[in-house]
Amino acid sequence: MNLPSYTCGAQDKPLLAMTIGEAFDRTVARYPEREALVVHHQGLRYTWSELAEAVDRCARGLLAIGMRPGERLGIWAPNCAEWCIAQFASAKIGVILVNINPAYRLGELEFALKQSGCRWLISADTFKTSDYHAMLAELLPELAGASPGALQSPTLPKLRGVISLGGQPGEGMLGWRRLQELAERVGPEQLRECGRRLQFDEPINIQYTSGTTGFPKGATLSHYNILNNGYLVGESLGLTERDRLVIPVPLYHCFGMVMGNLGCLTHGSTMIYPSAAFDPLATLRAVAEERASALYGVPTMFIAMLDRPERADFDLTSLRTGIMAGATCPVEVMKRVIREMHMAEVQIAYGMTETSPVSTQTGPADDLERRVTTVGRTQPHLESKIIDEQGRVVPRGQIGELCTRGYSVMLGYWNNPEASREAIDGARWMHSGDLAVMDEEGYISIVGRNKDMIIRGGENIYPREIEEFLYSHPAVADVQVVGVPDDKYGEEIVAWVRLHPDRAVEAEALRAYCKERLAHFKTPRHIKFVDDFPTTISGKVQKFRMREISAAELGLAPQH
Repeated sequence: MNLPSYTCGAQDKPLLAMTIGEAFDRTVARYPEREALVVHHQGLRYTWSELAEAVDRCARGLLAIGMRPGERLGIWAPNCAEWCIAQFASAKIGVILVNINPAYRLGELEFALKQSGCRWLISADTFKTSDYHAMLAELLPELAGASPGALQSPTLPKLRGVISLGGQPGEGMLGWRRLQELAERVGPEQLRECGRRLQFDEPINIQYTSGTTGFPKGATLSHYNILNNGYLVGESLGLTERDRLVIPVPLYHCFGMVMGNLGCLTHGSTMIYPSAAFDPLATLRAVAEERASALYGVPTMFIAMLDRPERADFDLTSLRTGIMAGATCPVEVMKRVIREMHMAEVQIAYGMTETSPVSTQTGPADDLERRVTTVGRTQPHLESKIIDEQGRVVPRGQIGELCTRGYSVMLGYWNNPEASREAIDGARWMHSGDLAVMDEEGYISIVGRNKDMIIRGGENIYPREIEEFLYSHPAVADVQVVGVPDDKYGEEIVAWVRLHPDRAVEAEALRAYCKERLAHFKTPRHIKFVDDFPTTISGKVQKFRMREISAAELGLAPQH
């Protein structure tokens, strides 16, 4: 009889029953003189004791401006030292940090600040083409005439002020340096007393998930959720105080602030930020110059680094491990990362913001086949099951929806009980919306998302299979497959293809390549050559945008 598609991760290591602030102080006490944080683009370096001084000063500054446990503090900035300091400082006083995507425009910013009820906002001055100060002046015309901390805005009635990370704060804003000066009004004992009252199950972070329709939802995460997830991800990687991790992924996302910052915090490892936003050359340079042992990234980032002609100029031999996650990891890319970037122990991780984020992960002992064809097994202290449309657990080897239960499942969506009930069922299972299959040994493979599956002439087609096949063509650097409406078959297949810089192939030749080796109904009807894909700032490919663009270019009615 087939085993059911259910597994429970190993529980040989106890979970950390502490707040992030307690974990931070413990690491500082253990490794005071070891390097904690290196920020290349700002030219900054901190030992753990130096970082502790900066964090405690910031936390006292936040108390001085009236922030109290349970209140919300927004942060709207790219990767920088201040982001890290604010993350740990807010956690120390129980203030809930609200991560705001640096790419957000005014409407999105307003929604996040209003929906979460932020009392203060930490903001960069500019980032790429965004002038944050100008956008805030437009959103909050009352700010210019207000004293810092005394904002009264009908648009955002709960917001009291803006803390600017820029050298010249805008009118009515409180400068970052001034915040640190205000810390003198609050003594260290007051900070310690505030920390002593906190509980590890309390919310400490809100992250807005970018839904393809409707408004974003604020996944609300506790100290316990994210501290333990960072810890167990780091345990799988074998991180120690001697490891140095390059973090080119955005901090506003779980990949950066949980798997990166909290993974390092719980092991005393060094956090290294190569640039404000992902830059392949800056990342390669940081690995080489810092003799990094670990590197994180989504597949598109690794592809960008592999394709840089200057890569050979950088000594990457210090690397041993890292994580490729955030999107489906192509087999050929994984093999090149191991071979050409010396990341022999690189692991795959899978999850979602609502699960803090990692639910499954490959292990250091897994062979190459496991690491390139699955997303590993259920993480320690978590449960996984795969269910059919009626909610029944399917036998192993059968495709269904992947669900996760355990310490990592979010508290819920902030101020959105209806959406919380839709995502988390009565037995506390988080429904992922991802289609997966579990093998006899408990390894899980993601075959696509419910909404990404293409149904052509009654055949269920999983884009992942076609993508993996097209990667095997020597000219193809990256590929994404989506479905578009078709009068005859219901849907047809479109392949967006990015070629290697020095290679060329015609669409017809690619189709012939598919026809020789794939079932006829899996051969893409349309092939679109591109230089890049529409992505989120964290590098996740937006397939819904690709469907919209493809349908428009082909003169088809959009799918709903």
